[in-house]
Amino acid sequence: MKKIVLMFIGIAVFTYSSSISAQNKDIVDVAASVADFSTLVTAVKAADLVGALKGDGPFTVFAPTNAAFSKIDYKTLNSLLEPANKDALTGILTYHVVAGKLTASDVANALKKGKAKLTTLNGATLTAVSKNGGIYLKDGNGNYSKIAKTDVMASNGVIHIIDDVVMPQ
Repeated sequence: MKKIVLMFIGIAVFTYSSSISAQNKDIVDVAASVADFSTLVTAVKAADLVGALKGDGPFTVFAPTNAAFSKIDYKTLNSLLEPANKDALTGILTYHVVAGKLTASDVANALKKGKAKLTTLNGATLTAVSKNGGIYLKDGNGNYSKIAKTDVMASNGVIHIIDDVVMPQ
């Protein structure tokens, strides 16, 4: 457990310099400024969630990279981006957001008790667990996504970068 806490502290220190410049931007602006979030930003726009994620918050966003989205079947992803599937896309995207600002140290402290249950904005639960020397999110289907980078600060919350899209049940 000490290794996990030290790992999160190390990652937080490493990302501190990039976090300082992002603190004047909201979550959407930070995501839009990172090329590796272009699919996420496209999805947020398609789901009409830009206004909500520019709100006061605070929010904790578990943000999948373009590589994470590329693991989803191309036809399925394109279908989700169609206006007819806006509700399904909104459900998936809000499954990546937790009300409140949870930093890496908050998650590490919660994991001292084993695992941490996180209630997402869509009302479902993600579970943070320690596994294979890292911190992972377990979704409602039992699949895992590694938290690859933590504590990208924004004016209305924090972003943690994940390697897979988590899916509600």
